[in-house]
Amino acid sequence: MESYKESFTKYFKYLINGIAFVGSFQCNLLYLANYPEGSRDYVPKPSEHCLPFKEEILTTSDNVKIRLYAIQQENNASKRPTILYFHGNAGNMGHCLPVAERLYNHTRCKCNIVMLSYRGYGFSEGSPSEKGLKIDAQTALDYIKEHEVFQHTKVVVYGQSLGGAVSIDLVSKNEDKVSGLIVENTFLSIPKLVPHVIPPLRHFTFFCTQKWESEKAIQNLKRIPILFLLDGTHVDTVAQPDYFDSIGRFLSKNIIS
Repeated sequence: MESYKESFTKYFKYLINGIAFVGSFQCNLLYLANYPEGSRDYVPKPSEHCLPFKEEILTTSDNVKIRLYAIQQENNASKRPTILYFHGNAGNMGHCLPVAERLYNHTRCKCNIVMLSYRGYGFSEGSPSEKGLKIDAQTALDYIKEHEVFQHTKVVVYGQSLGGAVSIDLVSKNEDKVSGLIVENTFLSIPKLVPHVIPPLRHFTFFCTQKWESEKAIQNLKRIPILFLLDGTHVDTVAQPDYFDSIGRFLSKNIIS
């Protein structure tokens, strides 16, 4: 017959394994790194959009190698803003190159662009998690601040959907290092999002291990200007005639001197 100590130890192991399983399951459910099909096998390159670029492999503080594109203006790069771009939940950084192309070429933007594939996305190593993506974001910002050209530029952090949550968290911890924030179609938090996208789970949000508490984090921002882009899906938003003009006006008013 098992002793009390043995029973407790077994129960504790089951509990720990259960918590680990719930966490792993949530990550697999939340982070759509394999969608659309082939997203881990092919990452479009900026050269396909006639953009000059350098591909970097960065090692994060927890020893994960992530991929990054650095797209630098050919003229007066140090005098143009640098946009740190965080993509949405599905796909990889290459799927956002049509937006990067416009940000690079648009008359009122003319930005340098740094964009990455989060861990577990595209050709980046590892598996995605809230903790991990936050580390990836900090690694990318540190790269900009150490870059021979970008370190002299004003940095605007730009996030789409999940990338909006990544951006808000990063800027809330580095407000003194950035000059602006652009957020497109993001969410308040995962617990607040779940009832709308998976209604049967609305009573179980207390199990969420991936929280992304953007609503709380954004309240820490006191100084920098913020542009919110909200209009249907990402495709709908980008397709709006005034989309890049709005970004251009925001940059002209708040960033470009």
